Amino acid sequence: MDKRTRVLNAMNKKEVDHVPVGFWFHFDGEEAVGDGCVKAHLDYYRETDLDFVKIMCDNFFPYPVPEKLETTKDWYQMKPLEAGHPFIKDQVERAKKIVDNIGAERCVFYNVFAPFSSIRFGAGDELVMEHLKEEPNAVMFALDVIAQTNALLAQLLITEAGCDGIYYCVQGGEFDRFTPEEYKKLITPSDLYVMEHANRYSSNNIIHMCGWAGQPNQLDIWKDYPAKVINWAVFVEDLPLDDGRYCFQGRTSLGGFETHWDEHGQRGILYNGTKEELQEYTRNLILEHGKKGLILGGDCTVDSKIDRERIKWIVEAARSI
Repeated sequence: MDKRTRVLNAMNKKEVDHVPVGFWFHFDGEEAVGDGCVKAHLDYYRETDLDFVKIMCDNFFPYPVPEKLETTKDWYQMKPLEAGHPFIKDQVERAKKIVDNIGAERCVFYNVFAPFSSIRFGAGDELVMEHLKEEPNAVMFALDVIAQTNALLAQLLITEAGCDGIYYCVQGGEFDRFTPEEYKKLITPSDLYVMEHANRYSSNNIIHMCGWAGQPNQLDIWKDYPAKVINWAVFVEDLPLDDGRYCFQGRTSLGGFETHWDEHGQRGILYNGTKEELQEYTRNLILEHGKKGLILGGDCTVDSKIDRERIKWIVEAARSI
């Protein structure tokens, strides 16, 4: 079975010869921009022989918000970006170059952030939360504008760049940030605008319920979001793959490996296990879950300093069953 068929079958809960595997990390420096970024992606995925490609949006985290954001009324300056704006055009070009090189052999997904993440990358978390409390309608206006931009980005990534779908990252579900009612009122509309728009152009989209900071999320606020594959932080949320399968209505699960790293070090068997331990862990994940409706991957991004041989060990073990 070729890699494209393997991944699409896994996403759609069909039979697979082997459980597909995918891990990714952030590129920096020259590898985060231009053709250097394209080459870095292609080199990594070909070296590790992973089953699919997830393109990082490195260098495009901050959304281009207005320079002057002194009062809540300044949010009303915002307008959706057009297709020719560098924020959209350059990301679509990155994706197309990668798809043109590797898309015939592997599915390709591009990282798109939900508007609430985009606005905080652009203006800062503290200011956004302060303005949400002061005048929520102004920030919701801005979120709607960003949702239109990110929806167009998702559309063009699929229709022009040739991506098979998007990897849609939602954040902000920490227990101490919003109540469920607040989140659903303030944030959910813009979350869903992008997700539902992407689904018009591809049914094979992945949602990532991000726990990168190590703080558990209120997963119930996202559990009904309309994505084909669910990627949550198994270890941060203390929600194993089997339990998550029931939580998310039996949809395909992506995950199984702890990936947390920070200035204090790396956590989990992915970084610290021997080859034998890592491969045994991989095989046990598959045997306990079953091969259908499973894609092996991480809670979030892997430390870019990881020895790539460790990724290859997982691929090797997954293809032994």
